[in-house]
Amino acid sequence: MTDSGLSNIDMDFVKYIINCFKVYYPKFLSKMILYEMPWIMSAAWRIVKTWLGPEAISKLKFVGKNEVQEYIDAEHLPTHMGGTDTFKYSYPPLPDDDFQTPMCENGPIVSEDETESKEDAESESKDTLDSSQNEEHIKKSEKVNFLEESLKLDECDKVDSTSRTKTAKKPVTVFKGPLLHISPAEELHFGSKDCERKSLIVLNNVTKNLVAFKVRTTAPEKYRVKPSNSSFEPGTSLDIVVSLHGGCEASPQDRFLVMAAEMDQSTGAGTPDLSQFWKEVPKTKVMEHRLRCHVTESSKPMSLLLDENPLHSNIKNNQEDVHSKIIRLLASNKRCEEQIDECLWFQKMLMGLVSLLMAITCSALYLLYTDRSRL
Repeated sequence: MTDSGLSNIDMDFVKYIINCFKVYYPKFLSKMILYEMPWIMSAAWRIVKTWLGPEAISKLKFVGKNEVQEYIDAEHLPTHMGGTDTFKYSYPPLPDDDFQTPMCENGPIVSEDETESKEDAESESKDTLDSSQNEEHIKKSEKVNFLEESLKLDECDKVDSTSRTKTAKKPVTVFKGPLLHISPAEELHFGSKDCERKSLIVLNNVTKNLVAFKVRTTAPEKYRVKPSNSSFEPGTSLDIVVSLHGGCEASPQDRFLVMAAEMDQSTGAGTPDLSQFWKEVPKTKVMEHRLRCHVTESSKPMSLLLDENPLHSNIKNNQEDVHSKIIRLLASNKRCEEQIDECLWFQKMLMGLVSLLMAITCSALYLLYTDRSRL
């Protein structure tokens, strides 16, 4: 923190860090070492200190170059902090640094390698879980009725699919493509209510072969798409549930891309390898259809709902007042620092003048003394 100043103060980020430790990592933090914090940041620290308890304050250690080795060994410290570690980080350029995210008219699309690697990892984890569950089941019972198990699994799948599609509204408009009929035709509707946090995409296979499909999004961290990569029989329909993840909110800038390709009969025999199929299929045989997000007018963002609450408005006003006071306090600290610098400069000048006068006085006394001794 040696070169930090007023421009580095971000109270919202500090609150975020405090809440992360309180909610997600309680009792995990042993010590937080702050190295060479400038005195101008002390005003901000006085405010942050009021947000912490005595236990949290005791875990924060303010150290300088002489005290840091009480907590960290010299071999693990860089040389500018008084240590012996000469390691210097340098960013190694990767072969695909010049790679540009694929763009389409509706926005960037997640690359195939990323989705396929995620899908492979998910399939491997599912296989290991299934194998472990099967081994435990074999140990518990020697005789297993596979017909009953398959029926139970089918019932569970039906329950899961119905529970996923229960809260999602059926789309009305239809886009008629050469391979699939896709509903809705243009927009997925989302809102802030529980029943509006899910949207449904219905695919109808209008070909005479298996059709493989993939669904991509420009915001994969916000949405969960189930299923996102699969295939289905000719003449059948498939429901895809798109749901918002956690406390994320939908945005009109979010886009979805539905990709579909017809699979040959030879490819469809047995269990198709979709990852290999998407690598080999020509781009000319891939059907693409884009969907955009529409946020319903009835659903307002949580920030607007909180703003309408008079209690929240009072809290917000108080926070703004505190923020303005902090800014004024920091500005006054800066002025004090400038005045102190001026005083130090003036003090140095006075010391120089006093030392000069002392030297002149001593030389004059020395000359008088030598003249008298000669007389």
